[in-house]
Amino acid sequence: MTDQQQYFISPTHGKLEINEVFNKITQFIEQEKERNYVFIVGTDSFLDINLNLVTAVIVHKVGAGAIYFYRKKEIPKVFSLKQRVLYEATMSLEVASLVTYHLSKNGLSEVRLEIHLDVGGSAETKEIIKDVVGMVLGNGFLAVVKPDAFGASNVADRHTK
Repeated sequence: MTDQQQYFISPTHGKLEINEVFNKITQFIEQEKERNYVFIVGTDSFLDINLNLVTAVIVHKVGAGAIYFYRKKEIPKVFSLKQRVLYEATMSLEVASLVTYHLSKNGLSEVRLEIHLDVGGSAETKEIIKDVVGMVLGNGFLAVVKPDAFGASNVADRHTK
């Protein structure tokens, strides 16, 4: 595992270990406990020599902003769009499982968690929607696709290059 994979990056707080990420999330929620929060995990990728994946964790304080953290991972080049989209969904599931584990440890297991999938906007990815939505639903998470999947197509995408 490379150094990038062990850490998340916050635009506000810089490089953080996973425990520090959840300390920041807890502090964010503690400021206004009475608010509704939605956790969003989304992954996007950029294909260069290798596949550069960025997975974002967004804590949306409904009606009052958000904070986010992201993790980068590089894997050997993939050969098909379907393989690439499946890698993105797998990374989101991995991080969503990590998020739910840490949330339940901190008594926050009742928050809503959505996985935003970067599929549905083009004819090519429309064919893959059923596969990746099935993966997400089968793991017990809510699946959101384009055009509503801003966690993947906007937030994670911002850090892919």
